[in-house]
Amino acid sequence: MTIPAAPPLEDRVASAYRGLSPQERRAADTLLDHLGELGTYRATELAALAGVSKATMSRLFRKLGYEDFEGLRAHLRARRGRGLPIAVGPPPGLRERLEQEVANLEKAYALLDDAVLDEIAAALATAGDVVVVGRRGSLGPATQLRRNLVQVRGRVHLAPAPGQSLADDLVGLGPRDVVVVVSVRRHAFRVAEMVESLLADGVRVLLLADSSLRHLAGSVTWWIECPISTRGAFDSMVAPVSLVAAISDRVHEVLDGAPARVDAIDDRYALLREIDER
Repeated sequence: MTIPAAPPLEDRVASAYRGLSPQERRAADTLLDHLGELGTYRATELAALAGVSKATMSRLFRKLGYEDFEGLRAHLRARRGRGLPIAVGPPPGLRERLEQEVANLEKAYALLDDAVLDEIAAALATAGDVVVVGRRGSLGPATQLRRNLVQVRGRVHLAPAPGQSLADDLVGLGPRDVVVVVSVRRHAFRVAEMVESLLADGVRVLLLADSSLRHLAGSVTWWIECPISTRGAFDSMVAPVSLVAAISDRVHEVLDGAPARVDAIDDRYALLREIDER
């Protein structure tokens, strides 16, 4: 059974606002004004920003359903864990950010096996149709993967296509085809149901996703985990994009006709003058 998520802070404030004192309302307004960065403050700092006493701020936390400020911070961390852009600590400096990106890449490649990558590349090289699904924040790396693969083979599609529903692009696929699902939090609706429907049709599914979809790892044909966490308010797409490049390179390596297709596309670029070669 799915446990309903706790109401967000802004909903709690809206529900309680009528019953708050003028001082508490000022404190609540301050919380909402700094909603994206609350986790970077201490309770005393928030009280000073609002121009109220620490006791007033503490009463407000309790009226909003939190035991204290740490309860609010725990709620914010839980929401950040679902992918919401909420700062739960001081923003990382450039050195810290670089170290986190490197750690994410090291983890991603430590989890990826060369034999599995070879198997994925062979499947993508020989599939009848390759469909790459990427919605919401996953559209960027999905689009890059489709753009890379279409350089070396035909019949590579991005779904959903403009003006189409996802079902339009997934019906009719079978065991000869491969669907690559790129999905990072916050996920589009019903990713699990989509994967299950494809597997039921015999379609081979490669899932590139962050750890929040790890429960699907044992169901799909291939699973590649993409670490995306940072100390900042936003997730990082460095690891997913790097893994897309690694997959694309391996497909290029194993596909005999890849160089000839690349040359043919380049010739067509020149004919249509679509690329500025300067």
